[in-house]
Amino acid sequence: MRKRLVIGNWKMHGCLVENEKLLDSIVAGLDGLPANQFAVCVPYPYLPSVQNTLKNTNVSWGAQNVSQYEKGAYTGEVSVSMLNDFGCTYVIVGHSERRALYGEDNDIVAEKYMAAQRAGLIPILCVGETLEQRDEEITEQIIQEQLMAVINKAGVGSLSKAVIAYEPVWAIGTGKTATPEQAQEVHVFIRSSVGMQGNNIAKELTILYGGSVKANNASELFAMPDIDGGLIGGASLAASDFVAICNALSN
Repeated sequence: MRKRLVIGNWKMHGCLVENEKLLDSIVAGLDGLPANQFAVCVPYPYLPSVQNTLKNTNVSWGAQNVSQYEKGAYTGEVSVSMLNDFGCTYVIVGHSERRALYGEDNDIVAEKYMAAQRAGLIPILCVGETLEQRDEEITEQIIQEQLMAVINKAGVGSLSKAVIAYEPVWAIGTGKTATPEQAQEVHVFIRSSVGMQGNNIAKELTILYGGSVKANNASELFAMPDIDGGLIGGASLAASDFVAICNALSN
């Protein structure tokens, strides 16, 4: 049975005092729900305090990026072993903002994915198309290229220890959301593409939707047969919204 997940991506938001309030409210709101279904990916400086707050709760944590290198003269970078020091379960790789703003191409994303897995971390591999690419009707081509860059380097079997997040770039932070049917269509494509490489891997693969999931649309999105949860941006910064989305998954 495929694992279902809701993961919050705080992006570059937070401060120590507000983080503690947010997490305390989330933990209280998710009390009694199944473990291993909820997580937050936070800015690097907050990993120690988040670890301290979330240990022994049903909420896991992770980072939003990681270096492909283990150590060396890479000023400002953070390695997988450093993430392990703070008990991370997950790390996001290939988020559209990293690709667009910091020039991370498919090869770099694949290297980060493999580095995460070598360290025992679960990579959340982000794939998705821009509005221009969608208008050009090359969504499937773009996503296939993003997927195959990883599969060709790491092997399709590696996806049994990974999560994929489909994020239509045109629906991130814009208030636009793909309809449940549009999202489902792409999720089916992702699963079928992986299935051509390994059918059993595809059947068990967790695929999250990451395009402006809100409390008021989560239930409808999560009801789609190939949407296994969400990678949540802005709504993960409000405890009531994030808890409502998590409840939508559990229900």
